[in-house]
Amino acid sequence: MLPVMDVSVAGVRSVVHDTQPGPSSDAVVFVHGNPGPMDDFESIIPAVSELGRVVAMDLPGFGRADHPRDFDFSVPGYARHLGGVLDQVGVRRAHLVLHDFGGPFGLSWAAQYPQRVASISLIGTGIMEGFRWHKYAKIWQTPVLGELFQLLGTAGVLKRALDQDNPIPIPREHVDRVMGYADWAHKRAVLKLYRSARDVSAQLTSLKAALQKLTVPVCVIWPEGDPYLPVAFASRQRETFAQAEVHTLKGLGHWPTVDDPNAVLGPLLPFLKWQLVAPASATREGDNV
Repeated sequence: MLPVMDVSVAGVRSVVHDTQPGPSSDAVVFVHGNPGPMDDFESIIPAVSELGRVVAMDLPGFGRADHPRDFDFSVPGYARHLGGVLDQVGVRRAHLVLHDFGGPFGLSWAAQYPQRVASISLIGTGIMEGFRWHKYAKIWQTPVLGELFQLLGTAGVLKRALDQDNPIPIPREHVDRVMGYADWAHKRAVLKLYRSARDVSAQLTSLKAALQKLTVPVCVIWPEGDPYLPVAFASRQRETFAQAEVHTLKGLGHWPTVDDPNAVLGPLLPFLKWQLVAPASATREGDNV
C-alpha cells in the first residue's frame, strides 16, 4: 500500500501519495476513476517515480478519502477538488495521467487552467463524442434500481461480473481491495456521480474547444478489450489533441494496470521520460497506432 498523507480542500479530506513533498512544483499527477482509488496505479507508480515527483490521491467518495453526503459528486465538483489538492501540495505544473472518470475530472481542470498543464496521458479515457453509457452505468443512473444493485453487490458478484466482461480474469485481491472501501457512503457517491453525468459526452465535448488550444504533448494508451469504454475512441482523441501519440494494448481490459502493468509502462515511461528528463529542445519521433 502506498504511503499517504491527509490533504483537505474546503473541509473534505483526500489522502495523497507524494513522492517528493515540497521540492518540485512539477509532478506527474495520477487521477483515478470508478471504483478507484489511487491503488489502481500502485503497480506503475514506483517506475514513474524514478523519473520525478509523483502525486496520486483518493478522491472524495473513494478509498480512504472522506465520503461526505454533501460533496458535489459531479465532474465539475471533482475538478475543483483536484485543483484544490494540487494547490495544497504545491503542484504548479501537472503531467496528468488519467484513467476512467479521471479523464473527465482531469480534463475539466486542464481546460480551466491550461497554463498549469505540462502533458496529458490518457489511459482508456478522453473526449468521447457520441459515447453511450455501458450497462452498469445505466443501472446506477436509474433510481431505486441503482440502489438495489448497490445493496446486493458483494465481492463474489463483482468478480463474476468483471470476469464475464474483462478479457483477463480480475485478480481476487483487486476485487477484495475494491470491496474493502465499498461502504454505503462510497456506493451512494457512485450513484450520485453517474446520475450527474448522464450526458457526460456533451459535458466533455463542451471542453473540446479549450483543450484544442493546448500545445502540450499527449499520449493515449487504450486497452483493446475494454468493454465499457470502446477502443474506437482511441484514435479519435486526435480530433481534440491533433499531435497525440496513440497506443493500443492487445488483449487487455478496462484496468490495464491490473491486467498487465508492464504493457502500460511500455508507452507511458518513454513518454513521461521525454517530458521530465530529455532536453526541451529535442523532438520525439514516431508513434504507434
